[in-house]
Amino acid sequence: MLPQKSEFAKYWSINPNTVFLNHGSFGATTKLVLEEQDKLRNQLESDPVWFLEEVVEEMWLDSILSLSNFLNADPKGMAFLSNATSGVNTVLKSLSLNPGDEIIVPNHTYQACWNAVDFVASRTGAETVIVEIPFPVNSKEEIIEPILENVSRKTRLAIIDTVSSPTGIRMPFEDLIFHLQSKKVDVLLDAAHGPGIVPLDLNKLKPAYCAGNLHKWICTPKGSAFLHIREDKIGGIRPLSISHGASVNGTIEEKFRFEFDWQGTCDPTPWLCIPKAISHIENLVDGGWSEVMRRNRELVLAARKILSEELGLDLPCPDSMIASLASIIIPNKGEIANSVFDTDPLHSKLIREFGIQVPVFNWPHHDRRYLRISAHLYNHIDEYKYLAKVLSDLI
Repeated sequence: MLPQKSEFAKYWSINPNTVFLNHGSFGATTKLVLEEQDKLRNQLESDPVWFLEEVVEEMWLDSILSLSNFLNADPKGMAFLSNATSGVNTVLKSLSLNPGDEIIVPNHTYQACWNAVDFVASRTGAETVIVEIPFPVNSKEEIIEPILENVSRKTRLAIIDTVSSPTGIRMPFEDLIFHLQSKKVDVLLDAAHGPGIVPLDLNKLKPAYCAGNLHKWICTPKGSAFLHIREDKIGGIRPLSISHGASVNGTIEEKFRFEFDWQGTCDPTPWLCIPKAISHIENLVDGGWSEVMRRNRELVLAARKILSEELGLDLPCPDSMIASLASIIIPNKGEIANSVFDTDPLHSKLIREFGIQVPVFNWPHHDRRYLRISAHLYNHIDEYKYLAKVLSDLI
């Protein structure tokens, strides 16, 4: 018998026969927001020209302002993209790099973004500087110190996560942004796991660039992400798709809007749903978003404790370094997957035989195998107890 879900599960379309513990990969959109998107799509398809030329502009601005208010960000530097990886690529491919320039990449960095750095470095003669961060890790100093030790006069950029995708660590990004940019090193904050999982105040942090997903913890429709560029950097960043805006005259700020807001025909409804998604999740619990993040974090902390005790495994980091995502190290026994395009046999067994959707993957940079859990409001502690019992029988 499958475990129960929380009282909030009714707001999502999660399969009742699936123990869904993988919000961190692609998120999950609420029914209310999906209904809003359906209404917008029907409106779009009733007259696409009228919708895209007459209706979108005001709604687009509303989404820009809503998200900027949520992140305390300057709306002049806010642009919408389909995913955070596109934002990272946009910044990297806009930089004028010279042979010998260095880009810092901690070895907890999302592989897709790491690949983008390697691609740009190989074309420009720049160098990817890989910083070894321990895991297990005991303190934020074990992350901050090795990164700062790798800064040189050639360092142009550092990619820093809010929350590491493979290891689930809440990175000390606030401290790192301050220290790195004090050394004249621009920070590209990878907030793929950012909005809705950790508090973000971009006007206070002032990273040169921030790319983040909204379809994860904000629960917008898929294909909803953003790139925020600090005011002094706006003129140097161009979109991946050069389109009509490139030939329109105007100020730097006006050209930024022209170029980023229209890169070709697309379905704008994921971005137009941002205000509805932010307000919907906020209103589900008393205390709003701070309470949502607190609940999700407390659930993950309790869940990983249950897993570690049931499986006899040490926790790989202190509670202070966990948000709403956490990884545990599992033994490399038997066959394992060595590519992101291959499914780990344990992952397959969990979903096919027990209805548990949770990522299991090999992280070659650490030569370890991780199982990563997530928590959102629809989850219940009994789901993690069920996972722990199944894993205890399998491992």
